[in-house]
Amino acid sequence: MADKINSATTVLLCGVGGQGTILAADILAKVAARAGLQIRLSEIHGMSQRGGSVITIVRFGQTVLSPVTDFGCVDRIVAFEATEALRYLPYLAKDGKLLVNSEEIVPLPVLIGAAEMPENTLEFLEQRGAKLIDSTKIAEEVGNPKATNIVLMGALSTELDFPVEIWEEVISKRVPPKTIESNLAAFAAGAKAVSQG
Repeated sequence: MADKINSATTVLLCGVGGQGTILAADILAKVAARAGLQIRLSEIHGMSQRGGSVITIVRFGQTVLSPVTDFGCVDRIVAFEATEALRYLPYLAKDGKLLVNSEEIVPLPVLIGAAEMPENTLEFLEQRGAKLIDSTKIAEEVGNPKATNIVLMGALSTELDFPVEIWEEVISKRVPPKTIESNLAAFAAGAKAVSQG
C-alpha cells in the first residue's frame, strides 16, 4: 500500500490572483492525463480577484489516492511570485525542487503600511536551492506579457518526464487561438532559460 501512495508526484503551484496559476495547473493536469496517469487537483482561491494568494496542488501517478498534501511532502513547488514561494516553502519535501519567478509583488498590507516585506527573499530562496527565473521578463520578450504562467510551465517541463509534444498540444487547446504561437514561444523560452541556468 505504501508503494502506491508514494507513486504519486505532487506539484504545488502558488501565486497571486491574476497570474494564471489555475490555468497552469489545468495544463499540467491535462498533460499528465494525456500521458495516461491518474490525476487529482486541489485548489484554494483565497482573494484571488484582488491579488490574494492562490494555491493549486496537482498530484499525478499510476495511483493517486488523495488530492491534498502536507508539510514536507511536495516534490515540486512552482511559485509565480517570490513571497508566495516563502509562504509555501514548508510544504517542500527534503529532496523536492523549487522553481520561482523572480518577481516580487508587494501585497496590499504592505502598501497600506500594515506589514513589511520580507528582506532578501530571493537570496534566501536561492540558498534553499531555488531555481530563479525571470518569467515576467521572458513573457514580455516573446510578445505575450500574460504568458508568465506558460513560461513557468516550460521551466517545469524540464523536470518532468512528459514529451514536449504533449505539452504543446495541451497548451494549444487551452489558450485563446490568437495567442497559441506566443504561448508556445513562451513555453520554449521557459524550458531554455532553465536548461541554460
